[in-house]
Amino acid sequence: MFRKILIANRGEIACRVIRTAHRLGIQCVAVYSEADRHAMHVAMADEAVCLGPAPSKESYLVVDKVIAAAKQTGAQAIHPGYGFLSENAAFVEACQREGIVFIGPPTQAIKAMGSKSAAKRIMEAAKVPLVPGYHGEDQDPQHLKNFAQQAGYPVLLKATAGGGGKGMRVVWSEKEFDAALASARREALNGFGDDTMLVEKYLTKPRHVEIQVFCDQQGQGVYLFERDCSVQRRHQKVLEEAPAPGMTPELRQQMGEAALRAAHAIGYVGAGTVEFLLDEDQSFYFMEMNTRLQVEHPVTEMITGEDLVEWQLRVAYGQPLPKMQQDLQLHGHAIEARVYAEDPDHDFLPATGRLAYLRTPTETQHVRVDTGVREGDDVSIYYDPMIAKLIVWDENRERALERMSQALAQYRIAGMTTNVSFLKRVVDHHAFRAAELDTGFIERYQDGLFAPMQAGAQSANPLALAAMYALLSQQQGRLQEAQRSGDPCSPWHHFNGWRLNEVPQLSLKFQQGEQIHTVAVQWQAKGYRLSIDGHHLLADGHLHGDLLEVNLNGHHRSVQVAEINHQLTLFTETGSTQLTWLRPDLDQHEFEEEGANLTAPMNGSVVALLVDAGAQVEKDTPLVVMEAMKMEHTLKAPADGVVESFFYAAGDLVEQGAELLVFTPAETA
Repeated sequence: MFRKILIANRGEIACRVIRTAHRLGIQCVAVYSEADRHAMHVAMADEAVCLGPAPSKESYLVVDKVIAAAKQTGAQAIHPGYGFLSENAAFVEACQREGIVFIGPPTQAIKAMGSKSAAKRIMEAAKVPLVPGYHGEDQDPQHLKNFAQQAGYPVLLKATAGGGGKGMRVVWSEKEFDAALASARREALNGFGDDTMLVEKYLTKPRHVEIQVFCDQQGQGVYLFERDCSVQRRHQKVLEEAPAPGMTPELRQQMGEAALRAAHAIGYVGAGTVEFLLDEDQSFYFMEMNTRLQVEHPVTEMITGEDLVEWQLRVAYGQPLPKMQQDLQLHGHAIEARVYAEDPDHDFLPATGRLAYLRTPTETQHVRVDTGVREGDDVSIYYDPMIAKLIVWDENRERALERMSQALAQYRIAGMTTNVSFLKRVVDHHAFRAAELDTGFIERYQDGLFAPMQAGAQSANPLALAAMYALLSQQQGRLQEAQRSGDPCSPWHHFNGWRLNEVPQLSLKFQQGEQIHTVAVQWQAKGYRLSIDGHHLLADGHLHGDLLEVNLNGHHRSVQVAEINHQLTLFTETGSTQLTWLRPDLDQHEFEEEGANLTAPMNGSVVALLVDAGAQVEKDTPLVVMEAMKMEHTLKAPADGVVESFFYAAGDLVEQGAELLVFTPAETA
């Protein structure tokens, strides 16, 4: 086995590889950018080499720097993880020239699948079913548009060199085609350096089912069953599970054998994933092959009991596959949730910031957290905003869903916006529980998945919990002040709402969304009387660190609370609730509505200004394209009017909330 390997990646996959390699007695070299100097994978490795500045194109994507790090440290092999250089044929060739083993497929396999259009032709020859589409070399926009018209809308535009949902657009009508093609090409060029596109007929209710394949250098291959990855946003996976609900043994065998035909057709070696669209009539079509380990590989590991990273290391070393097809057994059900720093309520825009408060579920044999971050780490604009993968297993799907719901309730993050609450709403949704799955799941059930919190009685409970936290934390603060003072018995240290000739009381204000709520507090002989939006509760409790124990009208609750800059996050068994504690000493101000001045919805860079300063535009006209984590976001005119001026140019970095331009509505122009 290898003595030392280099992991040419970062985050949770780098940490994952290090754990397995160490278990096998292999030393590990980490590489990192200046932004990742204190990252978890750097701390875990036996040694580490800095590749350069934070942008990946100046560090993790520089082939010569990675090769030099391997040679400098004496690494015999390089594990690419996923993303970055994992599917870069030039990188594989560079490894071969330097006598370094690339832990992945050979160059010809990567090249064959690197172009989606070329891959389609290879799959057709291998008798792997294909979706009707255009995969040719003529990239004239009108030619692509003509094919779309012939195929009939909707169609899917997809970058031939793409992956991860980047450079991909669904086009529902002819009038959307030109703008969608231009946007997809920009995103593809930025993400992959290649804006070649293919056009396919878009299936309206397909499931995304993929097959994990593995081949060794002796020409043997197996498939390790399937994963259902249908729940997606922006064509990127949100939840994955294995096996696929409703999969019959016959269909599983058909898809598995088709996937192996695909792998053998390109002389594949190592771990790979063949992705299919599964239609309602159980017909399936080849979509693409990922020539690397997939983010969702843990669910396959959980149902097979195999360590796929160990398989990768053994196969790359020249050993045969650890098991043959007849030796592989499928057991139980596994689900993976991708925990991201992103805002589901605002089109899943990526978020940045510091993980000021992080509590994960207790890991057991059936609950696994794959992560590359710790409390206090930053999520920056430079890399994918994944925080972790949460994976659970149980004997059947129903029990696995319950375990996942419970684990998500225990996953507690504050200090930045995440998708944890959204994931729990998906897992608890009746349609997901009933396995009514397809790639349009989130859009179809968005009213329930993005439902705002109800006012009145439904909001009284979180407000009461927030009020009790505020009261008890202030009480603790006064006690600490008294102990530090020269007169601890002074009445000025008391926190009891005392008023001359009046009932002891005070008012607490909290902002939830755009609403401001007042909680009127009256001191009782034991505890407090809380009045919230016409509802009254008797409350008492204790605060121990971040654990709040409260009795509300005789109902005991245990809640964890994170306070960061007066932002309160309440973690309950049903999820989390965010409120702002409007303290009277915060020098608060009323700000005027900024109206038509458009601001950056995220930290990122300006990709393109789509109109000139002074242009008169109609409502919803695209004005500015921003990019973060290689995902584009287009800002549109809020009304008819005039774009007076821009504050930034293409290529400029912009912080979230920064004004991008001045826009005057038509009625005031």
